[in-house]
This record gives sequence, C-alpha cells and structure tokens, in this order.
Amino acid sequence: MTETTSKTTYWALFSTALITFLGILNETSMNVTYQILCNEFHISLDMVQWITAGYLLIVTIVMGTTAYLIRKYAARWLHLTAGIAFIIGCLLCALAPNFPVLLVGRLIQGIATGFSTPLMFHLIFTQIPKNKLGVMSGIAGMVISFAPALGPTFGGAVATSLSWRWIFWIIIPFVILGTVIGQLTIRNHPMGNDKPFSYLGLFVLGLSLFAFVYSTAQLGSHGFNQDFWIWCLLGILFLVVFIGVNHFGKAELINLRIFKNGSISLATITYFCLQFINIGLSVIIPTYAIYVLHSSSFIAGLILLPGSFAGAFTSPFAGTLADRIGFRLPISIGSYLLIIGTWFYMGLQSLLTPLMISLVYIVIRVGFNLAFANTISNASTVVSRQETADVNSVFNMVQQFAGSISVSLSAALISIQQRSKPTSAIAFHTYLGGRQDFIMMFVLAVIIAITVWYNFHLQAKTKQ
Repeated sequence: MTETTSKTTYWALFSTALITFLGILNETSMNVTYQILCNEFHISLDMVQWITAGYLLIVTIVMGTTAYLIRKYAARWLHLTAGIAFIIGCLLCALAPNFPVLLVGRLIQGIATGFSTPLMFHLIFTQIPKNKLGVMSGIAGMVISFAPALGPTFGGAVATSLSWRWIFWIIIPFVILGTVIGQLTIRNHPMGNDKPFSYLGLFVLGLSLFAFVYSTAQLGSHGFNQDFWIWCLLGILFLVVFIGVNHFGKAELINLRIFKNGSISLATITYFCLQFINIGLSVIIPTYAIYVLHSSSFIAGLILLPGSFAGAFTSPFAGTLADRIGFRLPISIGSYLLIIGTWFYMGLQSLLTPLMISLVYIVIRVGFNLAFANTISNASTVVSRQETADVNSVFNMVQQFAGSISVSLSAALISIQQRSKPTSAIAFHTYLGGRQDFIMMFVLAVIIAITVWYNFHLQAKTKQ
C-alpha cells in the first residue's frame, strides 16, 4: 500500500466514521429530551421513546441490505445516499411541527446510519492489513461506543441552552463535510454479486423486527397483556418465515450459514448483549437522574461524560492489545468489568448519587470498550475473507436491533411503574422501574461473561 493510497484510505475511513459518529450521537442525544417532548407534544414516555427505538429499528432493517449492496454497488454511492438521507432527516426534525413529522425525520436519519456503519467496517476489513486490524477496529468501536454515551451530554447541553431543535441544526454542517470528504476519497469497487436481491426476505425480516420492538412498546403501555404476547408470537412467526424464505428462496438477503460456526453464534450473542447494555444505560441513566435524582437535562447528560471519555481512550488500546496478545484477554476482562459495574447499580441503588453513577459508569465503559470492537474483529478472523461482508452486515444488524429492543424495553419497565400513579409518587415508581432495568443489565453482563468464556474455549479446541 503506497503512502498516497494509505492517506486516501484513512480519509475515506474518516468520512464514514464521521457520518457514523454523528448518526449515533444524534441517536441518543434526544434521550434527555424525553420529558421536554412529552410536555411539548402532549404524549407519554412510552410513545416518545419511538424517536430512538424507531430510529434503531430502521437502522437494523437497512443494515440487513448492506451485505448485498456492498457487493453490488460502489461504496461511494452508498455513502452519498447516507449523507443525503441524513441531511433530509435533520431538516424534517428541526422543523417538525408535531410528533409524527419528528418521527418520520428520525426514521429517514436511520437510513444514513444503516449504510455508514457497515461501510466503515467494510473499509477496515478490506483495506487495512491484518496486523493493524485490531487497532483500527478499536477506533471504529470507539466511534460506535463513544457517540451514544456522549449523545445525552450533547443533547442536554443544547436543549438547556438553546432548544432541542438545535441538536439537528448543529449536526447538519458536519454531515455535509463528511459526505464531501467521502465522495472525494472512497474508491472501493463492488465485490460482485450475481444473486438477486430478496425483497420478500427484507419485507418479512422488517415485519419480524417491528413486531418484537412493538411488543416491548405495548409492554410499556399496557403491561404483560394479550397484545404483548400476540406481537411477540408474530415476531417469532415472521422470523421463522424469513429464515425459510432466505434459505430456500432463489434470492438470499443474509448468509445465515455463517451461524454453523459455533464461534460466530456465541460472538453474536455477546455482541447483542454488549450493545443492549450500552444503549440501554444511555436511556436509563438520564431518565433515572431526571425523575429520581431531580437533575436537570444538562446534568443528566453530563453524568455519562467521564465514562464516555474513558471508553473512548480504552477502545484503541483494546485493539492494540488484541493485535499483540490476542482477543481473549481484553474481551474477558471487559466482561468481568461489566459484571462489577452493573452489580453496583443493582446492589447499591438506594445509595446512588449523580457522582456515584458517573464513577461506576466509567468502569462499565472501560469494560464495554475492551470487549465490543474486539468481538466483531475476532469473529471476522474465524470466517473466510468472502464471508467478512456477511459477518459485518449481521453483526451490525444485531447491535442495532439490540439497541432498539433495549431502548423500548428499558423505557417500558419504567413506564409501567409510572403509569396511572399520582404525580407526587413518580420519583418512587421511576426508582422501582430503574431497579428492574438494573437487574436486567446485570443478568446480561453475566450472560456475556459465559458466552465469552465458552467461545474462546471452543476456538482453542478447534485449533488443536
């Protein structure tokens, strides 16, 4: 790789990373505005959470197409599509006269992140030498993990000093910059794909994902009633239909054969749980701080800032460590730190203060960043180079779907406790909902540790 090519590649990576960072920053920056939007548009918490859950749902569905699109079309045009969609979505949100328009704008923004995130990893997996794969994936992981944690701080500061609408106006110039740089530097050619696109597969997959997310929204509105179970069953039914269509149809949306590799299956579970905790806490902590600790939107977002920076600096170090000694140690240490951090939230909830939440969050962010990017990097090394696009697409889908379910379920558990309770008791019932959320996060941290241990045990056994 020549010096000129190397510089062009890094600028191309920067452009996709910038769009991805802005998309994910924007994703969680609205979390601290839930109460403001509830009052302005006269809607409930379980309704307003759709601006995040719906956003993540669209991102997940779009990512389901990227394995095919990256092989079929030049990355440059996919990046341009992402930039244009982002700008249109921002304008709709900034000018939204009502909640439905705001929601539509958020869904259009989701298209941008759905394209840009897999493109970033595609450039890394195809343009970066293997001896630098860990550190570059670590930087990508820093973008993905730093942005959602920084989002509430950014959103809180802007909403407090200006207006929530300015969250979108401020982002637009940076989106334009990232789009222009990408058009000047991204030169990847399509990998080739003779298979037709599975429109039916995408439609059925979208129905399945929507049903699962909507079921959790129903949970927040009505509890574990008949509607919740019906939508859950519909989600499972559509998922089974998708697997059948994808496997037996003439067109294939996702290469599900990669899951025959036990290591890929275990890593997928790990990746799902990691992002579930990551995005879930970015909703739970600001909401808990505002309702229970009576913090302002700015303080609620600021609580996450020290952990955000700690995680940002950890991610490249975690990748470098993986390049030198392998993936097992950093991922394992990360899983143990997540158990410690989530246990503090669950076990010492009655003692929590904004400062304590912030300090424990640092532990969680360090643990998350040690494990997150290294998990997908490790997965990419146990498949053929041709299958890295499938790993990229599937894992990015999984992490976005995890985020969507996490937002919806975390908000639902709090909303169930808040609903039909006197206003004077809302802090106490938010506390109870927060407790259920913290228990859920601790259980997921334990699952992560188990799947990580078994995954590397399986990989070691395979190498023998």
